[in-house]
Amino acid sequence: MQKLIFTAMSTPMTLLIMAAGSGSRYGKLKQFDPLGPHGEFLMEFAMYDALAAGFNHIVIITKPDQVDFLSTYLKPRIPTTVSLSVLPQEIKDIPINTEIWKRRKKPWGTAHAIWAARNVISNPFIVINADDFYGAAAFKKAALFIQNNPREDFFALIAYSLQNTLSENGTVSRGICEIKNNVLIRITEKQQLTQLNGTITDLISGEQYAGTTLVSMNFWICRPSIFVPIESEFIRFLQEEESALREELFIPTIIQHMVTTKQIQVKNEVTHSKWFGITYEEDRLEAVTRLEALCSNDSYPSPLWT
Repeated sequence: MQKLIFTAMSTPMTLLIMAAGSGSRYGKLKQFDPLGPHGEFLMEFAMYDALAAGFNHIVIITKPDQVDFLSTYLKPRIPTTVSLSVLPQEIKDIPINTEIWKRRKKPWGTAHAIWAARNVISNPFIVINADDFYGAAAFKKAALFIQNNPREDFFALIAYSLQNTLSENGTVSRGICEIKNNVLIRITEKQQLTQLNGTITDLISGEQYAGTTLVSMNFWICRPSIFVPIESEFIRFLQEEESALREELFIPTIIQHMVTTKQIQVKNEVTHSKWFGITYEEDRLEAVTRLEALCSNDSYPSPLWT
């Protein structure tokens, strides 16, 4: 594959990567695990795909003690025409007149991670996880949606089939999507989905799902208008002190509230991209193998940044 060619779009676009996870089930910080043939992080392949699709600003939300490392690591790799913002997700970063963070031990979840970027994003943006591989077609689809849909109340989701997002090594958390006429009606977060006796089951509720059920892998196409409802819901969330000390505020919760109150419409953007990710340490070998194959067949250059 030839060297990355960056093509600017008429509408500036931002890629926001959530990379502040603790990797408790993986055993280490999986967002910084060198999985690529030349030691690349998984998020670097997403960055490459986004830049090829025309995104010109990368925002990464990470742990406070990883900000300097990640900035130093990435700046020499990406094109100089691309802006890079590496920001911390800090427990103390909460709305004014709230002080519950003093008893909190970990950040507040994916909605809080997105909110951490509120001061550096002023144009349409996509949100992804650092530990998921989404495929180049997904980023191209997202870029086309942004360019063709300028309305502030038009959001979108790149959804994947549930059967293709499971791990053989344990349960996974997924947002179950109800979609009608290609528009998201409802999304429900399920925390312990697994293949059980040939059926995909949520171990908490006992609910069962077909393999073709569409789920969110946190590939959202958003507008800056989302920061206001996140803050409003965050304030409400923090008022319930005991639950706020233990629970997290998920981005699907915010999206669902905005859909229910008719603030936005969320279109399901169908893509044939192949997803894979790393949840458990045992998932690592498959990820390494698949990245190696993608580089071998020239889907990506190797090393990635040449």
